[in-house]
Amino acid sequence: MARPFDERRIHLDFYQTFYILSKSYKLKPSMGLTMTDGDLINKFLNGPDTAEGTNAFNTLVWRWEKPMYNFILRYLGKRDEARDLTQQVFIKVYRNLARLKDRERFSAWIYQIAANLCRDVIKQKRRNRAYSLESLQESGALDEAAHPALTLLPEASLHPDRVVSRNELRDILEKALQEIPEEQRVVVIMKEYQGLKFTEIAEALGVSVNTIKSRMYYGLSALKKILAQWQIDEEAMLYDV
Repeated sequence: MARPFDERRIHLDFYQTFYILSKSYKLKPSMGLTMTDGDLINKFLNGPDTAEGTNAFNTLVWRWEKPMYNFILRYLGKRDEARDLTQQVFIKVYRNLARLKDRERFSAWIYQIAANLCRDVIKQKRRNRAYSLESLQESGALDEAAHPALTLLPEASLHPDRVVSRNELRDILEKALQEIPEEQRVVVIMKEYQGLKFTEIAEALGVSVNTIKSRMYYGLSALKKILAQWQIDEEAMLYDV
């Protein structure tokens, strides 16, 4: 008799959890290479408590965990938050997969889940920050002269003539992404890093394609200005150590 999928096991560290599940059910990722997301979803929903259904869901996890982690990491800029939210994404997918009517739209649906979780984290941070600032003002501890605003500049910006390596460039771009408005950042990430089409991004975020294109334009323009302020020019970005 097949062992049922135990949702509680997802609450472990995400990568540890996936390793445990893959070993427990002898998951072979290659089994899903010729199957669409919709095919895997159908197999899972037709027998979630069977070995075949569990393997189908685990194959979805194997297929999507890296794109989700990278998307969330670039959205929020912190690896620990990206790991935690990637875990939460798949918990939500497991709980709500039966509600997805058009199973071939799984890609837009899972990005929508991830984006909503990221927004929730950002909203919570803003509330916490507002409370902290209010407390500092009331206590008189907030002194602009003593605590000037600091802009996080990459090390390379201190040496505009030096060569920028690929690793440095990646770090610089990730920091720059955190400087642009959230609604522009998520579009740039989805298009440039995740490779989604404008229509897919619009569906995932629930706005029009024209709105997505506008946010993309302003987001890229903002990134260009930030890199110019950091003295990272286009020529420097083309070199590699």
